[in-house]
Amino acid sequence: MGDAPMGIFDRLKGAGRSANSEQEQVRQTATAHLYTGEEDLEVVGESRYQEHLRSICGGDPANKVLQAVTAVLVPEPDNPYDSNAVCVQIEGAVVGYLPRDVAAQYLPGLSQLMTERHGYIALEGVVVGGGMIGSRTGNLGVWLRHDPHDFGVDSTASAQRRPGSDLAPMQPGAMRTGFSEAWLTDVEDDSYDLSWFNALPDQDEPAIEMLRGLLESDPDPIDRHFQFSELESRLYKARDRDPRALDEFDDVCRRHDAEMEVICEAFIAKWDKIPLLETYKQMAIRQQKAHNWEQVVWWAQRGIDLYGDRAARPEAVDDLAKRKARAETKIEAARQPAKTKPPAVAKSGAPLDVPLADPTPASASLAGSEGTSEIEILTCTSCGGSFERLRVRGRKPLLCPNCRG
Repeated sequence: MGDAPMGIFDRLKGAGRSANSEQEQVRQTATAHLYTGEEDLEVVGESRYQEHLRSICGGDPANKVLQAVTAVLVPEPDNPYDSNAVCVQIEGAVVGYLPRDVAAQYLPGLSQLMTERHGYIALEGVVVGGGMIGSRTGNLGVWLRHDPHDFGVDSTASAQRRPGSDLAPMQPGAMRTGFSEAWLTDVEDDSYDLSWFNALPDQDEPAIEMLRGLLESDPDPIDRHFQFSELESRLYKARDRDPRALDEFDDVCRRHDAEMEVICEAFIAKWDKIPLLETYKQMAIRQQKAHNWEQVVWWAQRGIDLYGDRAARPEAVDDLAKRKARAETKIEAARQPAKTKPPAVAKSGAPLDVPLADPTPASASLAGSEGTSEIEILTCTSCGGSFERLRVRGRKPLLCPNCRG
């Protein structure tokens, strides 16, 4: 075992650390092999693990964070929601998961690496975010550095995850895209008409043509928002078979953005909330994959500004803030003098001793995480919004944290 990688791990493990109950629950030390690379690998679901992330980074929650970390990828074949789930652990506790579709894509290669190296696989990463978003503290997010080829994944294929796939499914009474609310209101509201949606063909090509025509003639901002959103979705799906689809996708997103102030005013007048504006996440991801970091910052900040304090789902704002923070670190790094790249030994899978929450031994077998907590989504009886909590025995809260406060 080389001294250099152990020194790196020891230094990162001690940075900003404060003891808490989560860290005291670590029950084993396992062997992991450290890999790195130049491509970002997104982690999702960090909102559930903010306490541990804060303990890693320390400092004032109102201040922005940039903290180097080493993260371990732990497959969860017994996960009740997804047998392909891959959790991400830092300093002996779960901090999030790979997105569902990315986990399915990476799991075969990860399993092979674990078999070959007789242990877990670790990646270099960074915790970013924090600071103030309007009147509230922004969440911390995690990005990992990797080479997709180490996992048997083509670097272009690794960018193909569908934006927004990590958001929780919509629950009754919980505004997500806003479409269900708009559809229900349409029954008693003559100001807009969503009947066009039922007339859309199943096939993408004729549906795209129909949506183009609707956007030429329909003046209502709520109608236009959902027509733009559906057209963006159809064009994105068509990208593999139509080389022009992504160019039109970019153009439609820009046209959509040009009308967004009027659209948001209509949403606020109708529901006093702004639902998911997926255009901004989609475009931030597009620019991120192209390493166009200035444009990532622009699209993310634009979405944050439009949401303001009226987002129906604050996690959508946190997602944009996370992408913006990561892009800003890339921009700042590009301005600095060239630094020596990590030693080759780290790239080849240098062994590390790492704490893990999973009580099963690190090995080539893909042991499950029996201690994974179940998250339930509840609906607030006051504001109608959705909120998450760990499923525990006893009475369920009727109010979300904001309404209880």
